[in-house]
Amino acid sequence: MRKSFNLEEYLRKQAGRVESAIESVLPAADERPLVLHSAMRYAVFTGGKRLRPVLCLAACTACGGNDETALIPSVALELFHTYTLIHDDLPCMDNDAVRRGKPTVHVAFGEANALLAGDALQALAFELLARTTAPTPHHPNQLSLELALAAGSHGVVGGQVEDLISANRLPDRITMDFIHLHKTADLFRAAVRIGAVLAGAHSERLDALTRYATALGLSFQITDDLLDLPAGVARPPEPSGCVAVYGEKEARLRASKLTRDACSALVGLGNSTVEPLRAIAEFALARTS
Repeated sequence: MRKSFNLEEYLRKQAGRVESAIESVLPAADERPLVLHSAMRYAVFTGGKRLRPVLCLAACTACGGNDETALIPSVALELFHTYTLIHDDLPCMDNDAVRRGKPTVHVAFGEANALLAGDALQALAFELLARTTAPTPHHPNQLSLELALAAGSHGVVGGQVEDLISANRLPDRITMDFIHLHKTADLFRAAVRIGAVLAGAHSERLDALTRYATALGLSFQITDDLLDLPAGVARPPEPSGCVAVYGEKEARLRASKLTRDACSALVGLGNSTVEPLRAIAEFALARTS
C-alpha cells in the first residue's frame, strides 16, 4: 500500500471535508456582531494545510473508527489552532504583520477585535467538543479534556510563555525542548488522541499514538525552524529557534530521528490504515514550506 498511497490527494480530500465542516459551524459574516464574526472567518480561512484536523481523522481511521464521527471534533482543533495563531501575532506577543501572505488579524481588524476573535474561536472549539460524547471505554467528556490538557499552563499557553521569556536571550536546551513540546507537540498529541478516542481505542493504541504525535510535533517544529534558516547560513543572524541552540546539523539529525520514532510507534498498531499517519510524518520532515 505504501507505494500506491497518494498523500497529496489524501490531504486535499480531507482538507476539503474539513473546510466544509468549518463553514457549517462558523457564524456568518453578516451575523452580529459583524466585525467579530468577520475577523473569525478571516483568520480561519487564510489558508493552511489543516494538518491537525487531518491527523485527527487519520487517527480515528487507524483505530478502526468511522472518521465521519471525528469531523466536527477535528474542526474544533483547527479553530483552537487558529486562536493560538491570532494571539501569537498580536503586538504584545510576536508582533507579526503578515501571516500566509495576508495582513494578520490585528492589522486587518484592530488589536481588540483580534484578541476577541481568538477568544471566541477558543470558546467555539470547546463548545464543539462538549457537544460530542466520547464512546466507551472513555469518559463522556474525554474529548474536551484532551484539548484542555493540551491548552493550558502545562500545554500551549505554558509553551508560549516560555517562548516569550526566551525572546531576548538564547534558551538552553531544556528550555527549547520545553517550548517545542508544549507550544507545538501538545496540540498534535491532542489531535491524534481525540481521533483515537472517538474510535474507542484502548490504552495500548492510545499510548502508541501519543508517542507518534509527540515525536511528530517535535520534528515538525524543528523543521519549521530549519525552514526559517537562510540558505547557506549555519546559524541564524540572531539567536532564534532551535537552530541557534543546536546548530543546523544537530537540528536536522534530531528531526530525522524524531520522524523515525514517530513511524516506529505505528508499527504496533498492525494494520494498513496507519499509512496516512506514516506518510504525514515523512511529509512533515521533507516539506519545503
